[in-house]
Formats: sequence, C-alpha cells, structure tokens
Amino acid sequence: MTAATLITVAPTGAEADKTRTPALPVTLDELVATAIACQAAGAAVIHVHIRDDKARPTLDLPRLKDTVAALRAHTSLIVQLSTGGAVTDPYEDRLNVLQAAPDACSLTCGTVNFGDDVFMNPWGFITDLYQATQEKGIVPEFELFDLGHVVTLHRLLSAYGPPHGGHIHCDLVMGVPGGFDGDLRTMAAAIQALPDGATWSATGIGRTSVPVLLAALSAGGHLRVGMEDTLTFAKGRPVRDNAELVTRAASAATLAQRPPMTTAAARTFLGIDD
Repeated sequence: MTAATLITVAPTGAEADKTRTPALPVTLDELVATAIACQAAGAAVIHVHIRDDKARPTLDLPRLKDTVAALRAHTSLIVQLSTGGAVTDPYEDRLNVLQAAPDACSLTCGTVNFGDDVFMNPWGFITDLYQATQEKGIVPEFELFDLGHVVTLHRLLSAYGPPHGGHIHCDLVMGVPGGFDGDLRTMAAAIQALPDGATWSATGIGRTSVPVLLAALSAGGHLRVGMEDTLTFAKGRPVRDNAELVTRAASAATLAQRPPMTTAAARTFLGIDD
C-alpha cells in the first residue's frame, strides 16, 4: 500500500449531454478551468475526452494537440488522453490520438458490452496501440472492464514486454452494465488476478461511485472520479462540478491516512518522463 493516493479526474467523457448537464466542461476554456480547479482540489491526472463546437465527441487531432498544450500551459497535471473515444469512433482515429503526444493514454484490454452499445477492442487493435505507446514513449493505463480483460493484459505483457516507464498501472472500471459489478467481492477478485507489482485505480460508474471509492481506499488502491463517470453527487442532487467530486475523493483519501499524491510524485509513481 502506497502512502499517498493517486487521484485521476475524468471530467467530460463521450456520453453525457451538455444540454442536460450544463456543468459538463466541453469547450477548451471550460476544460482548462476545470483542470485548474481539480488540481487545486487534489487531482494529479486528468483523463481527457474532447468535444467539437457542437459539444459532440470528437477525436480531431488539431483540437487534441491544442488541448494537450493548454492543459500543460496552465497546470502540472499528467495529461492522459482517452484512446476509447466514443463507441462509434474508428480504430485509425483512436490510434491517431497518440500523435497529440500526451503524457499517458488509456488502453482498454478488451471488448465489452457498454449498456446498449458495444465498446470494441479486438486483440489486433490492442497490440497496435500498445506497441505505438512503447515507440512514442507514452505511458498506458490499462483499462479493465472485466476479468477477461485481466487475462488479455497478462497476454499482452507476455507478448510485448513492459510498458514505457516500466510500471504497470491499471484502472478497474466498475458498474458498467456488461462489465465488473461495482462491489468489494468483484474488486477483490480483480486485484488478485492482476500482474505481480501492478498498481491500480478504481472507477465507480453512477451509483457505484461512492462504494467503489471506499472499497478502493480500504484495499490500497487509487481513485478515478469525474463527470464522465457520475453525474449525481447524492440521491436527488446533481454534481455541481468536477472539483466537487475530486474534493470528496481527496477528503476520503486523507481520512484513510493516504492523502492525495502530488503531480510530481505521480510522475515518478507512473514512470512518466519529466
């Protein structure tokens, strides 16, 4: 168990509707303001999806490059770009995300039923993406939605060796209909199956967000929170903004005597180049 807690904020995602959720940051200015507030509240990593001028999910490369540059100019957060995009995005566009030269990226280790949709990640795409991260010096976070994805992670490491930076860090995405249940028993099974020496964060989707947060802290894990994953702070009360979710995570981590990790410590922890 580490003495500090890595907190990642996922502020936007590809699913939430700006017209129904006005607090969702979709413009570059909104995203930068969110990043500044979330770093002040205790986040060390920002997991980024971007939107177009009509607030629709996009993987437009110039816009991604501008986003990475702006976040670096205004914060010291680790910039982690999503290579998942939206479920309709083609593989080529998802691979091209790395051309924006983020510090890190998500790397989902398998296909999963995602509510009524299917989030496609076949083996060939996974291996292409992983080798590209190694070639470009980008640290992957292995995104795991079920136990089969853990098996794929072992297969990937066996076939292609360790990630850039040498450290294996995973995110257990829990509570998606079609993936892991968001409970302690499922979390324990996933942790036990991870590669030796791997560290992990946990993400609770929707109503599983608080149970997963508390379970992760008790088990020595790290946290991902944000409006990509939950839009309700408490029953009947919408989330005010992303910083509110980071503040709750940071308070819980401090109560657990594992206060939020600084951005500098997080870079060392994850093996990200200075």
